Amino acid sequence: MNKVITISREFGSGGRELGRRLSELLHIAYYDQEILTEIAKRTELAESYIEQVVEQTPMMSFPIHVGRSFYPMMNPALELTQTVMVEQHKTIYEMAEKSDCVIVGRCGDYILRDFNPFRIFVYADLESRIQRCLERQTETEHYTWEELKHKIVSLDKNRKKYYEFYTGKKWGDKINYDLCINTTNVSIKEIAGSFSKLFM
Repeated sequence: MNKVITISREFGSGGRELGRRLSELLHIAYYDQEILTEIAKRTELAESYIEQVVEQTPMMSFPIHVGRSFYPMMNPALELTQTVMVEQHKTIYEMAEKSDCVIVGRCGDYILRDFNPFRIFVYADLESRIQRCLERQTETEHYTWEELKHKIVSLDKNRKKYYEFYTGKKWGDKINYDLCINTTNVSIKEIAGSFSKLFM
């Protein structure tokens, strides 16, 4: 069975960067935005729409591991949400079957539980996350400290609801992970270098 590392993270904690660096150091595949791209190909839905679906509070009640049959629904928005979630499950599973990999977010730790993945949760204090986001703003982004604070709190709230709704587990609870990493005022590059040795 392939080596699989899953990363769940608070927004702005550096979890995505950690995943990227670990994949480079270990020479294994990295999947994050690539998951959305693959779902878009399969469903012919825009990546922006898919991202909105998976980042918002769940709209319907069905477990993420179910994908074979559903009762017909009349609401098109709910049907699209269902389609995205089922394809996300299939895509992530197939990526893990293909090769060793790092998967960021999207309930990967739960979807791939049969692979016995190494599950990492990345967190940091709020000020550290706001500062990290400020330093990484693009030329088209001009968020203030307060705007970023609101955005981080809102996104974390949605991620928590999303994870707990589809998995039945508590997001961020140490019992659900093999390693919890506090990135407050710490270099992600140094963390990746240290922890990559665990997997070699």
